[in-house]
Amino acid sequence: MYYTCTRLSRVAVTVGAALVLVTGLSASAQAATGQFDYASANGEELTIDAPDNGECYLLVAGALRADNDTDTRATIYEGPGDRDSPVVGTLQPSMARSFEGGTIPRSVKFG
Repeated sequence: MYYTCTRLSRVAVTVGAALVLVTGLSASAQAATGQFDYASANGEELTIDAPDNGECYLLVAGALRADNDTDTRATIYEGPGDRDSPVVGTLQPSMARSFEGGTIPRSVKFG
């Protein structure tokens, strides 16, 4: 009986640890709270609501101005994606920036 309980305890601990690992990994891909607003080069006011952390979003027609009202950092890129594209700037939560007269960013990544 002792052997079975000990073995069962080990199995339970192993399963519990596996669940914690899986839950911990999925938590890193959670969405940010809030929204990211920007004015496109076409004059449109656009919003990205509750963006997923780690995802890169295309800024339609580029951004002349951006306002990060999320609870996470927003890294802004010159090109249409975060790979091989220079970083234009980083907006911490509750920060805004104008890009008029400079490089117009085409994408943003959160987290």
